[in-house]
This record gives sequence, C-alpha cells and structure tokens, in this order.
Amino acid sequence: MTTPWGEFALTRFPEDPRDRLRAWDASDAYLLRHLAEERVGLSGTVVVVGDRWGALVTALAPHAPTQITDSYLAQEATRANLARNGVAPGTVPLLTTQDAPPERIDVLLVRVPKSLALLEDQLLRLAPALHAGSVVVGTGMVKEIHTSTLELFERILGPTRTSLARQKARLIFCTPDPALERPVNPWPYSYRLEEGVGPVSGRPVVNHAGVFCADRLDIGTRFFLRHLPATDGPRRIVDLGCGNGVVGTSVALANPEAEVLFVDESFQAVASAEATYKANGVPGHGEFRVGDGLAGVASGSVDLVLNNPPFHSHQATTDATALRMFSGARRVLRPGGELWVIGNRHLGYHVKLRRLFGNSAVVASDPKFVVLRAVRR
Repeated sequence: MTTPWGEFALTRFPEDPRDRLRAWDASDAYLLRHLAEERVGLSGTVVVVGDRWGALVTALAPHAPTQITDSYLAQEATRANLARNGVAPGTVPLLTTQDAPPERIDVLLVRVPKSLALLEDQLLRLAPALHAGSVVVGTGMVKEIHTSTLELFERILGPTRTSLARQKARLIFCTPDPALERPVNPWPYSYRLEEGVGPVSGRPVVNHAGVFCADRLDIGTRFFLRHLPATDGPRRIVDLGCGNGVVGTSVALANPEAEVLFVDESFQAVASAEATYKANGVPGHGEFRVGDGLAGVASGSVDLVLNNPPFHSHQATTDATALRMFSGARRVLRPGGELWVIGNRHLGYHVKLRRLFGNSAVVASDPKFVVLRAVRR
C-alpha cells in the first residue's frame, strides 16, 4: 500500500497466498491522503475504529494511534502487519470494542462498519471522550455509506457532511458538539425467543451491537434449533461461530452434563454468548473464547461441533471461512464425532463436507436451508 507516509507490505489474517483480496482498499487510501493533504495534527490522542486489517494504524504508527476493533482476525492481522513493517510491539495500543476507550480523543478515525448498530454503539461509547477541537473523519466505500450512516454521526456527535467520491470511496467529516444531547445507548439488547424452538423457547437472548440479527432470531438459526442433535451424558460440544450463543445454550439446557465451548472471532459475539448463557442460568459448564476458529483446541478432543458459517468477509462473498471451519472441525473431532452445519442450500456445503470427511448426510431441509451432518471416521 502506497501512502504519503511511505509504502507498506500488508496481508490479511490468517495469511493465505491463494487469497487475492487485499488488506486495504480505496477508502483506507483516501483517508490517509486526506490527513496528509490537510495536514491534520496527529500529535494528540489518535483513535482508529474498525481498521479492518491494520492498514490505517500501520501507516500512522509513528503517531501511536489506538486501534479499536470487534474482530480478533483484524487484531491479529494488525499485529502481524505492524511487525512486518518494523513497528515495535506496544507502539500501537490494541483495544477491543468491549474495552473502555481512551478518556480523551483528539483525532477519531472511523472505518464505517457493515453493521449500523455497531457504529451506533461505538459512537455512543466514544462521544464523551471527544471535545470541540476533536477532528472526526469517517471513511468507507460509497456502497457502505448511506443516509442513515450520516444521520447517526449527526445525531450522536454533531454536524456532519461528506466528501466527493474518489475511486468509489467517500469520507465523512463530523464536527463534535459537546453540548449535544445524546440518546441512551440501547446496547446490549435483550428479547425472549418465541415458542417452538426447542429448549430455548421463551427464554432470553442477549445481543451486543454488531451481532448478526441482533434484534430478532434469524430464520436460519431458528431452523437449526428445531433440528439439533440430541445428546446426553458428559459430551464436549463446540458452538463454532457462536454469535449470540443461542445454539450452544440450547444444547446445554437439553444436556446439563455437556461441556460447551462457545467460539467466535467477534468480541461482541462472544460477550453476547456469555450473557445469553448466564441469563438462562444453564447448570452445565460453558467456556467462552474469542479466536481464530478452532485454533488452540486440542485435536481429537470434541464430540460434536455445531456450525452456522458466514459466507461474507466484509463486502466480499467467500467460502474461505466456512472451509477453514470445516477443516478445523475435522481435526478436533474424536473418531465418531460429528459436525452439524446449517447453510443456505445454494452454497453446496455437502460437496465440501464429502471432500473433507468422506461423507455428508442431509438431516433436514426446506426451500432455503439445509442441515448437514458429517462424521469423523
């Protein structure tokens, strides 16, 4: 990536030489050019929110910016990219969206997230640290910035305008108004599930901002809950890509002897899963881990993996994450252990499972979704 501060070698995480997606895009480059051309002062506290692969903080590392991200993969990519470009460990503080933000922010740079709810939550958390002299600049591709995005900046921080588009990217300029009366942060949000979805029927679900379908149960998960496998006795089960944890919580309620591991790369998701689990008073043992899929889980140590894999990486459609999840599941399952997957019918997961496991069976299906089972031989 070429910037006014020099050229930087950047990759995504986990690094894959076959991956043709870059670790930056035109919106990152646009923001960095703007900071240089306008000679924005960076001597104070600089905070970068939503930096997807660390491109922004790597370029701005001489100014010791603080990164705030919801993504474990983005945080690991940032660590790797900083090291790759000779930045000493500790130069750039790495915070998560669950951490307390800095008490004072002089420059706030926001990479607009896909989730409007996550943007709302983060702006409300950061607003008290801004002052009248703070510089606030958002960035994103044109298709990521909507009227609702601008209205959110204006309602929470102050007067907002946008730049002209360059290479399909746009900037957001906001002038903080410390006297603005801000709304109460509605996150985390809790609701009760409807009847007919197994052990979690009528029970509470807690969602932090940015979690998929945070204000309702999505139809794919609802279908999955109606077709989960029955388990009994001491089983080690993984809710892989756990989201708000409703799937793992359902299994734990049905089998109090089960040990359930909730895993997601989103800090918001794992916080939601833990809150959902605790809100239901599950008598079993739950473990909550933010990480890169099943990395760190011992091989041959798991009886059952439940998985609703994502098929998007930000704006890109890809099956790379699902394939890594399936491969990781095969590694951690004991012989005879099972992977259960819910997915859209058109994604063709059955072909990928047969290639990895040598088998794949349809447990349930409807016109939109299919639940598949693969057994570790």
